[in-house]
Amino acid sequence: MIDIKNCPSTLTEGFTTYSPKGTRLLFGGKKVSPILDFDIDEFRNTAGLLEAMHRISVSGVQEKFPAVIEQGKIRIAHDQERSTYILKPAPWDKTLQARKQIPANEHLTMQIASQVYGILTAANGLCFTQSGQHIYITKRFDILPDGTKLPMEDFATIVGRNEQTDGLHFKYNGCYEDIAIAIRKNVAAWMVDMERFFELVLFNYIYANGDDHLKNFSLIRQGQDYRLAPAYDLLNTCLHVDGDDFGLDGGLSPHIERSDVMDRTHHPCRLDFERFGMHIGIVRPRLQRTLDKYMQIPEETKLLIDRSFLNDKMKRSYLRIVHERISRFIRLSD
Repeated sequence: MIDIKNCPSTLTEGFTTYSPKGTRLLFGGKKVSPILDFDIDEFRNTAGLLEAMHRISVSGVQEKFPAVIEQGKIRIAHDQERSTYILKPAPWDKTLQARKQIPANEHLTMQIASQVYGILTAANGLCFTQSGQHIYITKRFDILPDGTKLPMEDFATIVGRNEQTDGLHFKYNGCYEDIAIAIRKNVAAWMVDMERFFELVLFNYIYANGDDHLKNFSLIRQGQDYRLAPAYDLLNTCLHVDGDDFGLDGGLSPHIERSDVMDRTHHPCRLDFERFGMHIGIVRPRLQRTLDKYMQIPEETKLLIDRSFLNDKMKRSYLRIVHERISRFIRLSD
């Protein structure tokens, strides 16, 4: 049985269930138990759950199950039932280091993005099986309270990448400038969303999310206009796999001059992000304010790491990785 000492959504101290704020953000104020009535491992290979996995529209290779809230409980959505939540247990792939910590990792990273940096994210939290297994839960932001589904497209589709024409790893094929160009083309209020996009790319670098590929950025229609969707699938991937600095093979852009730090170490520094930001149209004063936020690790980040559901070893590793990324970022270029 899991010993809950902090809110499984906001990580606020002193709660054995979802805090009032967590309940409001994640469940619209409805009281919901963080303990599931079922164990996903018992049902993982059943036809019902395998079919349920295929009904999730949010992209990605990690298994995801559609869920709803009923009488204060989280349950798997029935066939033909509109899901309002997504459950993500630890992946099956046993080659991943500390794979059972992945749900807590994603939850922590999403909370840091939202609480510390003010990045618009999908509402999220953790829930638990009776045996104490961690399962990440996120509210579907493409489903309105009346059940209406908002049109949404990821950037692999928007920029025209697919497996048939670009191969199995198509979602990693490109650079972040490709997304920036598509935002400018498809979003009326593109300057606002360009700043949001830029900070998300920077956040992913500092917090070691090496899986920020084309399918992990999307546009969603709000009213008559498309806007950059809230951030999702944020994860410190370096805790589990050895990876690159970026989730896209082409990095930031082939059209900006690389810093001497980047040439020498093959890792970007602040100057590389500054040049990228200017290149995609962000005005200098706002760009500098965003860059300044990542020059050191905030105390709020340290507190959230400490309160997270990662084990102690993973907490230390998480903090060390972020410190390493910041030390790279603040290096001065000639």
